[in-house]
Amino acid sequence: MSSLLSFSRFIDAVNEKIGLAISWALLLAVLICSGNALVRYIFNSSSNAWLEIQWYLFGAIFLLASAYTLKRNEHVRIDVVVGRFSKRTQVWIDVFGFIFFLLPATLLILYFAVPFAYESIRNQEVSSNAGGLIIWPAKTLIPVGFFLLTLQGISELIKRIGFLMGLVDASEFEKQAATPEEEIEAIKAANQLN
Repeated sequence: MSSLLSFSRFIDAVNEKIGLAISWALLLAVLICSGNALVRYIFNSSSNAWLEIQWYLFGAIFLLASAYTLKRNEHVRIDVVVGRFSKRTQVWIDVFGFIFFLLPATLLILYFAVPFAYESIRNQEVSSNAGGLIIWPAKTLIPVGFFLLTLQGISELIKRIGFLMGLVDASEFEKQAATPEEEIEAIKAANQLN
């Protein structure tokens, strides 16, 4: 189990780095979107390439950051229902969900996405829009993103099993974002300092 936990930490580190790096794509997408809008309204000119690069960036953000989001345990969940159970029961629900829903879904998507991306690369697919960009890099993001999500699902499964065996603390996979209540308390504390 210790080698599996080491593998899990490696996956976590990779997806953490990718998630933090891809966050800059959001800033880039906003700048391109704003610049394109200004050029379109001021000079009455635009390019399909600028619109498509925004699409590529948003696709990259969604696909490459999904594993990072899973690592931080911030995917949409039914915490209102599950939160009433003991931590151990919650972990068993997670294990069930990873084995029977997440991993089969990601593997099925990978099964279809790899040939889809490969065919696009092989044909050097280009946008049919005038002045459009090459498409195959965007289509390649699909299997890459789902591969990272599959790896993170395996990592999360390893951590949950480690918790059930008493080898992993729950803090390694609990939600890392502040709850609304914690944010309100932080705002109140900051206001009291001022």
